[in-house]
Amino acid sequence: MIGNGQRTILLTGVNGQVGFELARSLQGLGRVVAFDRSKMDLTDLDQIRRIVREVKPALIVNPAAYTAVDRAESEADLTKRINAEAPGVLAEEARRLDAALIHYSSDYVFDGSKDGAYVEDDIPNACNVYGKSKHAGEQAIAASGCAHLIFRTSWVYGARGKNFLTTMLRLGAERDELNVVADQVGAPTWSTTISAMTSSVLSQALRGEQNWWAQYSGVYHLSASGATSWCGFAQAIFERSQLEKTPAVKPIATASYPTPAERPANSRLSNRKLTAAFGLEAPAWNEALTLCMAGMI
Repeated sequence: MIGNGQRTILLTGVNGQVGFELARSLQGLGRVVAFDRSKMDLTDLDQIRRIVREVKPALIVNPAAYTAVDRAESEADLTKRINAEAPGVLAEEARRLDAALIHYSSDYVFDGSKDGAYVEDDIPNACNVYGKSKHAGEQAIAASGCAHLIFRTSWVYGARGKNFLTTMLRLGAERDELNVVADQVGAPTWSTTISAMTSSVLSQALRGEQNWWAQYSGVYHLSASGATSWCGFAQAIFERSQLEKTPAVKPIATASYPTPAERPANSRLSNRKLTAAFGLEAPAWNEALTLCMAGMI
């Protein structure tokens, strides 16, 4: 277990948004052995088992995922392999090694029909292939019996890679007007927030008692505080941008922008369980956005 003996941390998806940040925030908590998809192919379950058995980690951190929500509708088997079967194998191997697993899931496990913020005990009912695959991954990890933390997050963005923030900045430099969906609500969550809070929890695990993982294993919501729409997110981005001329952002309904995958109208997640367990308060989404964009200048 991570609290005992050598602490080797196996990190997947190191070139992804969250994986890139975790490779930095996990420093000091153990020897980080990081893999990108060219070195660990999550579609190859035998390779996953071989690598885990060679590395013999005390902790596996798995931010890697298939995240192309619309393309997932036509690539259901591939999505399931990466988001459900691969985490299940990582969990089985963690159990065999008496290691722990940290895995990241999504607000998309819910259908968005609830009026208020979702809590961990709400029953998942995903409305698209991606969300169903993420829920299946959660179930596979729980069924393995390994020590684990599953962090559900939402609307992840960062200063690098392909995400809503970088897409808006690119389109904003090219166009005078952008139509953005205004009837889906959630909390944009900075990848650095996710990595920093993960590291804070792990620091507690390292200082914890022998039964820490038995006490705290489970699902936790980890998203920024507050909520906005995609349209509100876009407007906030341009308010903080360094573009010489910012585009007009026009609100539209989801029905006016049809996509292959259905999106939940309500993606709000309550962080109360996370705060109660670990004493951590996620920053407001707009404050985190300010910090993120300040670093892009």
